[in-house]
Amino acid sequence: MSTDPLRSLDDPDHPVLTMSQAAELLGVQAAFLRSLDSAGVLYPHRSAGGHRRYSRHQLELAARVRGLLDDGHLLGSAQVIVQLQDDLAAAQDDVQAAREDVTTARAERDTARQQLRGRP
Repeated sequence: MSTDPLRSLDDPDHPVLTMSQAAELLGVQAAFLRSLDSAGVLYPHRSAGGHRRYSRHQLELAARVRGLLDDGHLLGSAQVIVQLQDDLAAAQDDVQAAREDVTTARAERDTARQQLRGRP
């Protein structure tokens, strides 16, 4: 069975962009991406030749950090803000899932009550 060689392009974590392509898409200098790498904010993949390769998710992260830097935040605070934003989004997803579980449990409870009331 063969696989579609283009399928990996749909994966947002697949590293397909070179540093110059990523920098051009973000409208930044390559030095900015290198600084995120050296600061431990972003960990680009490495090609067999040792060149950095970036995924869509990594570009999104770099763009978020860039926006915070443009707003006047230091790199360290931008990194913390991005982490807190991600933590908040995950917590909100957890809350939504818990709400859906409660709704399902209440519906099951109500169904069970109705079934019990219908018994002779």
